[in-house]
Amino acid sequence: MPCELGAAAPATHIWCMVESTSRGKCPICGKPAEQHVKPFCSRRCADVDLHRWLTGSYAIAATDDEEEDERRDDGATLD
Repeated sequence: MPCELGAAAPATHIWCMVESTSRGKCPICGKPAEQHVKPFCSRRCADVDLHRWLTGSYAIAATDDEEEDERRDDGATLD
């Protein structure tokens, strides 16, 4: 699977992160990881990753079935 971000596959960057960290590369830029900020190569790349988490870039879209399951779990009735 190529590691390219795009609208068609919103979670592609998560798969790329798994692939690159298993090879000892920074999941953000691909440079070799440094021990003090592992799995990243620098504090900057670690901050880029944190920003993606905080802005919801790593969010997984819910499907209609999951939303119905959540409503059932919360005790809400389905109309």
